[in-house]
Amino acid sequence: MGIKKFKPVTPSMRFRTVPTFEEITSTRPEKALLTALRKSGGRNNKGRVTARHRGGGHKRFYRLIDFKREKYNIPARVASIEYDPNRSSYIALLHYVDGEKRYILAPEGLKVNDSVMSGEKAEIRNGNALPVGMAPLGTFLHNVELLPGRGGRIARGAGTYVQLVAKEGEFAHLKMPSGEVRLVKQNCLGTIGQVGNADHKNISLGKAGASRWRGRRPHNRGVTMNPVDHPMGGGEGKTSGGRHPCSPWGQKAKGLKTRKKKKSRKYIVEARGKKK
Repeated sequence: MGIKKFKPVTPSMRFRTVPTFEEITSTRPEKALLTALRKSGGRNNKGRVTARHRGGGHKRFYRLIDFKREKYNIPARVASIEYDPNRSSYIALLHYVDGEKRYILAPEGLKVNDSVMSGEKAEIRNGNALPVGMAPLGTFLHNVELLPGRGGRIARGAGTYVQLVAKEGEFAHLKMPSGEVRLVKQNCLGTIGQVGNADHKNISLGKAGASRWRGRRPHNRGVTMNPVDHPMGGGEGKTSGGRHPCSPWGQKAKGLKTRKKKKSRKYIVEARGKKK
């Protein structure tokens, strides 16, 4: 994927970059795999804002993605690579030999007319899904299940992957994008390869309006607010807050550990961000 720059004919175009969309082969989504996507504006069922700085944005349809890859041992042909406004990665439309159509996350290097398959009989090839325990050590995987049959949860963003580093008993050791090494059962399904559109992280929006198109509203600093709105607000002139940085509800914003001691910690072999 390439990145396109613009001539700075306006101040906002000076730093703006967009993808070239070279991999995209179809601009019309499969109608049967679309569903309406309602927006909440960050509000709950009582109309109260529970997620700040959300609202507006372009209208979208949701593409139904097959994260489970449960059509086992049935080959499919890649009909098109498409853009999905709901995620950073591209998606691939599969035409199965039995006539069914489904979307999957498009891995790096997948092309139109390639053949993919899911199940224990699948080869070690980009886009094929198989139990993690059947992949060779060192294999890059994405869309990996945490629990068998629940659908892929790990490594679904553009350019992400996990690496299979060991197998021990009924568990496989996966090295996560964060550096964490985690256990998952060997019969959990994973897809071979790295998620496509890896240059997504290098895109510069260039202007505030590009954030608004995506449904992100302006973020206001606490020190610019009034005392009634934020613990760091108020004061004569420009003040630096007068206390350690915190949220509007007083929770420390720098260095406070928020991770709970859950039972799922037993599946973490090596913590992320471990100092060497």
